[in-house]
Amino acid sequence: MRRFDNKYTVAFYNLENFFDTWDDPHALDDDFTPKGFRNWNKHKFEKKVKKIARAISKIGLEDSSLPPVLVGIAEVENKTVIKSLLSAKRLRNIAYDFVHFDSPDERGIDTALIYHKGHFEVLNAEIVPLMVNNTNGDRDLTRDILYVHGRLHEEEVHVFVNHWPSRREGADETSYKRIKAAETIIGKLDQFEKGPKNLIIMGDFNDDPNSESIQTLMKTGLFINPMEQLLTQEAGSANYKGAWSLFDQILVSHSFLNVEPGTHSFVKAKVFAPRLLREWKGRYRGNPYRTFAGKKYLGGYSDHFPVYMVLKEHK
Repeated sequence: MRRFDNKYTVAFYNLENFFDTWDDPHALDDDFTPKGFRNWNKHKFEKKVKKIARAISKIGLEDSSLPPVLVGIAEVENKTVIKSLLSAKRLRNIAYDFVHFDSPDERGIDTALIYHKGHFEVLNAEIVPLMVNNTNGDRDLTRDILYVHGRLHEEEVHVFVNHWPSRREGADETSYKRIKAAETIIGKLDQFEKGPKNLIIMGDFNDDPNSESIQTLMKTGLFINPMEQLLTQEAGSANYKGAWSLFDQILVSHSFLNVEPGTHSFVKAKVFAPRLLREWKGRYRGNPYRTFAGKKYLGGYSDHFPVYMVLKEHK
């Protein structure tokens, strides 16, 4: 049997402020307009599209014969930017489609799921609202959780794509919001008639594997977290002030340890951090090659590395 036979990858990628250039009067996206703080224009947008498409096209190719069959993405403004991405030269010949809903996020950024139509069929898709308040009692208008029920080859799977509330006001001060996000997923799983199985929980959780929010999911006994071994002092999916984090993770249910015909089993998990996605020199050498550092335009990919896992299909 050849090395890649029946192996497929599932990925997650925070695209770092993937905005179009138009001003949405209903969102705080003014910075990402030609006259805005970041001077965001057609040239910069098209360069971003080209780079992100290049990155996605290469994810997991050392483990599979094709790019990911599922890619959860975060920080996308709307359907327009996703369509531009899938129309890019590197991706246009791949049978990709996507699921996306607008969320109430104040900045107008959402999550979405890109899927390969030759390997995945969408059976149902919906948003799971995250109802959480700020400390003043007002609702935090943050991202909804995207839920997609589909069929990966012949096996039904349930995918949740997340971008949990940020730590901007402090990790401890905002921890309750991310715990609420975990509890929201658990509440959705409680609605499953036959009990939850074949679960893929992916996203930028704004928390590391050992954080209370992720542990809230783990304490259900439903999941394994293959990403927890990937965070070290020297490596992760993002770097802030010299410290690595692994906010980007993919959790799966124990059913992905099956080897029966018609199922998929977990093989490995990785952070995708090749040289092209890294800073090559200087103070931030080795960090993600991002689009912006503050106001300064760098022209890179994202401030996060993608993460992915490899699944083997058993026929």
